[in-house]
Amino acid sequence: MDDHCAPGHALRHTIAFHTTEPLWQRAPTRDEQGRPLPDFMMLIPRLGTRPARQVRTTLQAIAEVLHQYRDAVVFADMNLRINVLWVTVRPVPGICLELPAALKVRVPEAMLVAHRAG
Repeated sequence: MDDHCAPGHALRHTIAFHTTEPLWQRAPTRDEQGRPLPDFMMLIPRLGTRPARQVRTTLQAIAEVLHQYRDAVVFADMNLRINVLWVTVRPVPGICLELPAALKVRVPEAMLVAHRAG
């Protein structure tokens, strides 16, 4: 989902195998009114080296959780090369702990590495 989508719109699923823009250029940092957007990063150890079916199952679980939080999620990027999930969210109180906790329930090996409050 890009930084210009209004709350309540469906998440837009995209797959980019050879993204040329670095994450810092793609991830939105401000909402439609110019307010800072918080984000967090989760590490999923060795995900990219697992069998394809297991990777797909894990990615599906992540997508389902992100869909449940679609009103808060602005942007999500899963980098299988470095096994990192980056999520940018709307400034909802507690979301940078609640959403990673929900992801951890579905993907127990996922670890919250850092979050930026904005």
